[in-house]
Amino acid sequence: MFQQLNPQQRAAVQECSRPMLVLAGAGSGKTRVITYKIAWLLSKMHVDPRNIYAVTFTNKAAREMKERVTELLGSDNTRGLTISTFHSLGMAILREEVEASGRKPGFSIFDPADSLFVVRELLKADLDDNGLVDRVRNQISSWKNELVSPEQAQRLSMTNPTEVAAAKVYLEYERYLQACNAVDLDDLLYLPNELMRKFDNVRLKWQQRVQFMLVDEYQDTNAAQYRLVKTLVAGTNGNGLTAVGDDDQSIYAWRGAQPENLVQLQTDFPSLELVKLEQNYRSMGRILALANHVIQNNPRPFEKKLWSDLGFGDPVMVICAENDEREAEKVVAGLMQHRFQHQTPYSDYAILYRGNHQSRMLEQKLREMHIPYYLSGGLSFFDRSEIKDVMAYLRLVTNPSDDNAFIRAINTPRRGIGAGSLEALAETARSEGCSLYEAITSPAIHEHLTPKRQGPVRQFEHWLSGVIERAETEPPLRLIESLLDDIAYQDWIVKQSASPEQAEMRWRNIEDLLAWVKSIASKDEEKKLADVVSVVSLMGILEKSEDDSNGNVVSLMTLHASKGLEFPHVTIVGMEEEILPHRTSIEEDMVEEERRLFYVGITRAQRELTLSYANKRKRYGDLMECTPSRFLDELDEQHIVWEEKLSKDPEHKEEVGQTHLAAMRALLG
Repeated sequence: MFQQLNPQQRAAVQECSRPMLVLAGAGSGKTRVITYKIAWLLSKMHVDPRNIYAVTFTNKAAREMKERVTELLGSDNTRGLTISTFHSLGMAILREEVEASGRKPGFSIFDPADSLFVVRELLKADLDDNGLVDRVRNQISSWKNELVSPEQAQRLSMTNPTEVAAAKVYLEYERYLQACNAVDLDDLLYLPNELMRKFDNVRLKWQQRVQFMLVDEYQDTNAAQYRLVKTLVAGTNGNGLTAVGDDDQSIYAWRGAQPENLVQLQTDFPSLELVKLEQNYRSMGRILALANHVIQNNPRPFEKKLWSDLGFGDPVMVICAENDEREAEKVVAGLMQHRFQHQTPYSDYAILYRGNHQSRMLEQKLREMHIPYYLSGGLSFFDRSEIKDVMAYLRLVTNPSDDNAFIRAINTPRRGIGAGSLEALAETARSEGCSLYEAITSPAIHEHLTPKRQGPVRQFEHWLSGVIERAETEPPLRLIESLLDDIAYQDWIVKQSASPEQAEMRWRNIEDLLAWVKSIASKDEEKKLADVVSVVSLMGILEKSEDDSNGNVVSLMTLHASKGLEFPHVTIVGMEEEILPHRTSIEEDMVEEERRLFYVGITRAQRELTLSYANKRKRYGDLMECTPSRFLDELDEQHIVWEEKLSKDPEHKEEVGQTHLAAMRALLG
């Protein structure tokens, strides 16, 4: 099987005695290198699968790696192998070392909405807070990703009002999480680092276990991820580390990614071996020549040049339109013309843009021409209210200290427990230092709640305690189904829905959730409800942005969302100053990252690429003058053709006319 690798890929796969950095250019087969290296370790070096860890950033990428390794070696030879996201690895460490972490088994994982709720409560902020809650939550997240503790945050010298507010709230926020026996998403990296820093026995145990570690998308690691990797591979002096990444595709500095981590490897591991993968298996040569020319304008610690033997290809088309509506019309008309000429499926086309707001006009024009499309970044399955309702119950059953889940569950469906009763419970919980659930049975409740108002609350507690007891022995699926029957949740959905069709659709989402629970539980009959809930919770948090469509539709998505994908025909719209590069990036001197984002967009195209911009664009209701993007000036003229010149060609005019005629016939039936 290893004969399929090119010489550079083979070198990356077969070197296993020293730390390695694989600089994998776009479309150069980095996933193949990781999967084949795992296969090499298992089949040629006979490493125990339990001592191999591969980590990446998305569940989708982890699934693909697992599938490919299983295809190469079979499931029997890969049992015990860990291929996961960073957060899943952190959760596994935390669950195994839960006593040392200060949490109890069955801890909840707060998603970003839960975290925002907690920060809002601690700040005593109302909904009209001018974004303070978001900023404080983001600052706490940033500190955790930089491994800054609450105590360290309070000692930092700060003049920024947001940082001052966040430093005050951070310690209270941590206490709240502990009181709820919960962690947030950032804790899944922060806490394992803390455990290994504080407890030698924990660190040594995991270092002995991790003999080989393969890390994908290394340019996207933040400080916490880098430290965790460095700590885990220290048991082999780093010799078991293979880091795969591309500094030219580092586009996540805004969420803490540190592309300099690639360079830092050379300092931390002096014997590091560097392998460059420059042969691209995705794009035509002209597209790669354009991409190479653009990225040369960035300072680059590692020089590399993509090349392809797939042929040179057509010039890249640049379209100019008088305004954003005309830009959308031209892009959609061009797509129709191309499809009419070549009879290609809609799924071959992608339209990329810098911000989600740019999709509106494109959607309108696609709908007008009856062109099916998929808009990436729509409402996630896990964001649907019915899924959040059921998950609140399940979180509460497995962790009664989860106050956020308690608040959602106790009034869904409504039980005659009003805001006054909840305030009384909260006051009791504060005075007794307990959870809201425990407050129901506290003698102190009598001081805050009359016997009459205690009735519905105690009834809820009595029912819930029975469900909690059954969860220890009853299969997860059966328990959830009986829970939904108990609360008559399907009836509640009908009452809350605007139409029978909407109610049916919402209940279908619940059935999908139940089918998924059944699938998770069927893989291990010993799985308890708590195990299932932790898996579903983490998947829900991490996969909200990973949904995609497999239908025959045109794909609309942001440049960020397009990373890792490829399409035969790609159009990048909005090539204007303050859009690409983005205004904030210009103001904050982050244009280099915007250029890398443009580079990512270019290298999504397999066969053809189109770029477009408008002279005027509607903003806040006014038509504003636009300046073409500086990145257009960086294009190599020998690889591009301007649409305005092409439009004067009589043959081109005839083709456009035929396309519009065919479109009109299709619309008229």
